[in-house]
Amino acid sequence: MFKTLKNIWRVEELRKRIVFTLFVLIIFRLGSFVPVPGVNKDVFTQTNQAGNELFGLLNTFSGGALSQFSIFALSIFPYITSSIIVQLLSMDVIPKFTEWNKQGEHGKKQLAQVTRYGTVILGLIQAFGMSIGFNRIYGMEMVPGATFIDFVVIAIVLTAGTSFLMWLGEQITERGIGNGISIIIFAGIAAGIPMHIRTTIESNFIQSDQVFMNILKGVIILLILILIITGVVFIQQAIRKIPVQYAKRVVGNKMYGGQNTHIPLKINGAGVIPVIFAMSLLQFPVILASFWLDTQGWAKWITENLAYDSALGMILYVLMIIGFTFFYTFVQMNPNQMADNMKKNGGYVPGIRPGKATEKYLTRVMTRLTMTGALFLAVISILPVFFGSLAGLPRTVQIGGTSILIVVGVALDTMKQIESQLIKRHYKGFINK
Repeated sequence: MFKTLKNIWRVEELRKRIVFTLFVLIIFRLGSFVPVPGVNKDVFTQTNQAGNELFGLLNTFSGGALSQFSIFALSIFPYITSSIIVQLLSMDVIPKFTEWNKQGEHGKKQLAQVTRYGTVILGLIQAFGMSIGFNRIYGMEMVPGATFIDFVVIAIVLTAGTSFLMWLGEQITERGIGNGISIIIFAGIAAGIPMHIRTTIESNFIQSDQVFMNILKGVIILLILILIITGVVFIQQAIRKIPVQYAKRVVGNKMYGGQNTHIPLKINGAGVIPVIFAMSLLQFPVILASFWLDTQGWAKWITENLAYDSALGMILYVLMIIGFTFFYTFVQMNPNQMADNMKKNGGYVPGIRPGKATEKYLTRVMTRLTMTGALFLAVISILPVFFGSLAGLPRTVQIGGTSILIVVGVALDTMKQIESQLIKRHYKGFINK
């Protein structure tokens, strides 16, 4: 392990990428404490606990930026929502998007540009609604003597913060290590860990006069964390190898093909993206409704029934995770395209006819694997919420399953990228084979 870490610093390019990523994360953390102009931060700080209850997940992902109402208060969520919309519209909804989706690298750049524009539009809408809503919640004291122009300025600042985060994420992806957006979310969650520990200690879960029970509870939580992390690593790393044989072909005086290989299909090919997407969409109506909680009956119904710790909210959360897992997996690995590519190159799965039969076989295998991975993601995300609610843990701690999924998933993906860079330069990676 230590030898591998030492080898990382020997590779100049890898060292520069890691240093650049750390530098960007420092900028992200500093920005989380830069206040939005015109906002009475004292009001926000005094009602910090209430804000955490309403917006626990958003505050967790933003690394506490929401509780400070800083320039990064929106975090990267408008970008995530925009990405979901663009990907859905690319599925034969808008012909131009579908065409770009099939054009390879050039098409991806066009869709990325549309996603950026969508991020700005959604960021403005969400920032404007959030500034007015928070001011309503805090009795018009958050923005004293607020005018329409004040809210427009706040919305522009918050949207600029989100756009800057989006740009930082793209810079990490291009010049750093790992997926930039995922790394920023990872950093936000990691920064909130001390806050969650403090919240747990200050809650009724810990009793000052029951030392033995406190130790026992701590051990149980630690064991559950170890089990969750072990399960996440196992599922994230697990693959099924589909054997593929290539027929021999004679072109001129040379013979091609005749080799045996395999297609590695992951049990959880979508990673943690479905969890992020599902929680983002589930929390969006709850956040909007909370701004009218005191005046509208429908708002109270939404906040009570669509919260992630309510019965209906849990069901919707599970269904969204399963749906997004299938959607994202089949977008990344299309069985039709894989079958066509194998047929064009003279490849076939032993015992399966090339073409349509191969496509059906791959679809059936991927469906079973994806369902297993989707159910695992759903269980890991829901069980901590369910048992945490029974144990009386704070709501911000109950989303620990989702946070662990994201942190471990991003860490594994980043580790794989570093390992591939090391192996490419003839160094030994993290995993002994």
